[in-house]
Amino acid sequence: MKDQVSGKMKKGVEKAPHRSLLRALGLTDEEIGRPFVGIVNSANEVVPGHMKLDDIAEAVKAGVRMAGGTPLEFPAIAVCDGLAMNHEGMRFSLPSREYIADSIEIMARAHAFDALVFIPNCDKSVPGMLMAMLRLNLPSILVSGGPMLPGVLGKDKKGDLITVFEAVGKVSSGQMTPEALAVLEDKACPGCGSCAGMFTANSMNCLAETLGVALPGNGTIPAVDSARLRLAKTAGMKVMELLEKYILPRDIVTPKAVANAIAVDMALGCSSNTVLHLPAIFGEAELNIGLELFDDISRKSPNLCKLSPAGKHFMVDLERAGGIPAVMAELAKAGLIYTDCMTVTGETVGQNLKNLDARILDEEVIRTLDNAYSREGGIAILRGSLAPDGAVVKQSAVAPEMMKRSVKARVFNSEEDAMAAIMAGDIKPSDGVVIRYEGPRGGPGMREMLSPTAAITGSGLGKDVALLTDGRFSGGTNGAAIGHISPEAADGGVIGLVKDGDIIEIDIPGRRLDLKVSPEELEKRRENSRPVEKTVASPVLRRYAKNISSAASGARYKDD
Repeated sequence: MKDQVSGKMKKGVEKAPHRSLLRALGLTDEEIGRPFVGIVNSANEVVPGHMKLDDIAEAVKAGVRMAGGTPLEFPAIAVCDGLAMNHEGMRFSLPSREYIADSIEIMARAHAFDALVFIPNCDKSVPGMLMAMLRLNLPSILVSGGPMLPGVLGKDKKGDLITVFEAVGKVSSGQMTPEALAVLEDKACPGCGSCAGMFTANSMNCLAETLGVALPGNGTIPAVDSARLRLAKTAGMKVMELLEKYILPRDIVTPKAVANAIAVDMALGCSSNTVLHLPAIFGEAELNIGLELFDDISRKSPNLCKLSPAGKHFMVDLERAGGIPAVMAELAKAGLIYTDCMTVTGETVGQNLKNLDARILDEEVIRTLDNAYSREGGIAILRGSLAPDGAVVKQSAVAPEMMKRSVKARVFNSEEDAMAAIMAGDIKPSDGVVIRYEGPRGGPGMREMLSPTAAITGSGLGKDVALLTDGRFSGGTNGAAIGHISPEAADGGVIGLVKDGDIIEIDIPGRRLDLKVSPEELEKRRENSRPVEKTVASPVLRRYAKNISSAASGARYKDD
């Protein structure tokens, strides 16, 4: 073990005042002499995924103490994207990622921790903590709170939060009664945990496991399972082992590990938000990746799972089918996983898979390579005249009818205006709902568009209507939802020049997204256009809009 980082805060005559303050915490001499392990806990009473994280933190601390460390807990914020959805609150979700990373750095550097354990669960807390982990590069491990169980809606019928969002569209189109919606509302989310499907939070928790910075089971063990507490205790013990061997996050998160994560991303059909978060996370380790890497790996990595919202299975089903190790073992058969990558277990990916006897236990939930849903992965990167710098679509959740389609533009300068039109029944088959000025800078905050996409699907238009935006989508989004269109409208992107009635050609297999308007006409429009200027009252959002980069580069601060 290297000399304790915390020694600079507690050793020597001149640190007597510091030791006095540590004693004020109730620490004994023995505890002060041991390595200090920061326990970053994002527990709160607002987010269902975080309501039980104090239990995880206590289990982690028990593990640290068993292995000879002194755990010291401090908090991190977390936004519930479901609660923030479809109102002003969603503008603060993506910016919270940067604040989480920055606040953890402040606490860790100010208090000279020797090692860290990160306890996130929901959408931005996971990437925010991973960014901090790689920025600080101290011996670290991540242990999440785990996924929620699906709600039981009837005999052989289960659902989740997306069931409720889509039901709103069904009510608006007369396909469901408000009374039936009330029943779903009551039963779809039965308790604690990150929402039950392969949405953003669960996607990122699974990819943390794939990267090797979390233990096997991190992404899939249900929040209510006692195995989750045992995992947390093990994580507390393992971080002390990482400190002893001085294995650092950047020793684990290498270019090979990056490739592993993206391959599993494609196999699982993860949230399109992973294309936003992974470049930001890897950038903290000075691994600068572009959208091309996602598309290159997607073209050769088969889609093996159809979890909600793309299919009928939930995270608990993935756990019972063998979890992330089973997916990685199957991909390894095709040479799509680098098995020599180091992990926080202290062993390589290959050794972990062997120790776990990793294999598929239910081929309905995790398909084999020769029975994949598709030869390509769950996410595709589109380029063309409408998206010169790229756009992202979760192709595994797109109906076959919409994979290649021409749509007529219906243009809206905010999510609220688009949602009003959808709920009023003004959107028709073959329309392309264009929502602009919702990008990282133009929003500001790059809101998720789960409400309009769910309303479109719930209205029965998921096979006939596309939604295109410079904003982003929830991992729960289903249908032809094309986001991250770059450059965004606020940066002079072509999406800001689209008019009602324009034809947009979508070709997902061909990776194209084109506005069928001549360059000459676009130039005329540009000369006569005036960008929408929004009045931003929040100082947080004003600073964010000033400093944030394009979605094509992960929406990171420009000064990074």
